[in-house]
Amino acid sequence: MTSARQLYLYIVKNITVYPQKEAQAIAFMLLEHYMRLRNIDVLVDRPIPENSTQPDWDGIIKRLNNNEPVQHIIGSTEFCGLEFRVSSAVLIPRPETEELVQMVTRDYAEPDKNISILDIGTGSGCIAIVLARFLPHVSVHAWDVSDEALEVAKENARQLIADVTFAKQDMLNVTFPLPGNIVQFDCLVSNPPYVTYSEAESMRPNVLRFEPHEALFVEDSDPLLFYKAIADFGVHHLKQHGKCYVEINEHFGAETKEVFEERNYKNVEILRDINGKDRFVRAIWA
Repeated sequence: MTSARQLYLYIVKNITVYPQKEAQAIAFMLLEHYMRLRNIDVLVDRPIPENSTQPDWDGIIKRLNNNEPVQHIIGSTEFCGLEFRVSSAVLIPRPETEELVQMVTRDYAEPDKNISILDIGTGSGCIAIVLARFLPHVSVHAWDVSDEALEVAKENARQLIADVTFAKQDMLNVTFPLPGNIVQFDCLVSNPPYVTYSEAESMRPNVLRFEPHEALFVEDSDPLLFYKAIADFGVHHLKQHGKCYVEINEHFGAETKEVFEERNYKNVEILRDINGKDRFVRAIWA
């Protein structure tokens, strides 16, 4: 292939496991990552210099057709305008989670030297790192139960120059004293496991085969397990009028809201994502 458009069309044509629009988006990601070719370069059919070093496109396409996520192939993904390393040890950040981060940044935009935020189940560190970058006046802490995930998160924080305090902690079995000896937080934020195993059959192979199940799934018998644990933790470790933000399963909006109301949180709200689905709950500990 001697031009950007020829290469783009070749990649799109040979990606067979995705609908065309997704194949096109993946092709643009690959061209940007490996060749520094932008969408406009494809549109104007920019020539590719003869001495350009190109990856093994057929090998990459084979991996894609084996349902390996493109983010794993290139090793990173964009989240809130920042580039995050990802691996099979962490979830690939989703656009919906960007909306969760935006809620927190809006609510804590006013400078206050004493604000502390805890990200529960940090994974790649995307939530905590973006909050630390966008809210430099806030003290950000992040927990995860996985050593492998914490290594990815710490590397992302180093690369993105974000001041986050990471610690290994299991929200379902919190050990004391808390990391850093912090007793109370102003804000809890979490995108916990919330997909039930009965929903797995409708999920794509690229998720089921390549993303960590412990970060995705909960038992059908107790789908609100993590929300109960987070809400209970907040009862004892949120400051007065502290806020809790969680991403939720769209099928359990009312039930998740009830978890917080039963524990005497106030102003509990179900908020919808950009697609109009129940996706977040925000609550205030009063």
